[in-house]
Amino acid sequence: MMEGMYQMKRIDTQGITAIEPLEGSGEWYWGTDYTGGDLYEAEELFQDGHPVKQNRLVLLHYPDGKVVQPVTAGSGQYLGRPVFYEGKIILLRVDFPAGKIEVLQYDTAGQVSALAAIPLSDVQDCYNIMLKRWPLMLTRQGSEDKFQILWPEKAEFVIGATEAFEFRVEDKLYFSSWHEDPNYREEVIVRDVHTGRIVDRIPGSTAVMPDGQIWLLG
Repeated sequence: MMEGMYQMKRIDTQGITAIEPLEGSGEWYWGTDYTGGDLYEAEELFQDGHPVKQNRLVLLHYPDGKVVQPVTAGSGQYLGRPVFYEGKIILLRVDFPAGKIEVLQYDTAGQVSALAAIPLSDVQDCYNIMLKRWPLMLTRQGSEDKFQILWPEKAEFVIGATEAFEFRVEDKLYFSSWHEDPNYREEVIVRDVHTGRIVDRIPGSTAVMPDGQIWLLG
């Protein structure tokens, strides 16, 4: 081993110790302290009359280790999983007292702008509310086997019990699914975005690379 090849760099995240790659970027990572669990668990606390302690989200840039806190959540607000889209970092913030879901955009110049505000009353709950691509959209996959697009358009249809939404390409939605019939297997289910109708079934699974390539594995 060459001397000095591996160096330990201390990154000050002020207590956030778990990070993961920011979806869509090969340079950014993100982490949060999850003071109230995930969005769904934070919502349950609020509905039960407990105060929601806001969480803190940080971004870390590779390879320099720069740490950025793009937005600050206020009392009763909670931050969800961000994504990287067209050179911008897109953030998800739920304001429980105000009854709204916010989609925010953070650019590398440090500017934050609001893209959308969706009433919380439009959704049954915050279970699996996620930012997804392409194009950028806000989705929800509820525990009742229902898939919804909440923004910028609206769509809703029933999916299979083992389906999980992965990504969209134009008017096609790609879901991963697994089966035991009797042997375990995986497949990609492709649905029409407007009707939810299945238009294709592909054996295997998909993986999205940081540069946008989609790999079909199988």
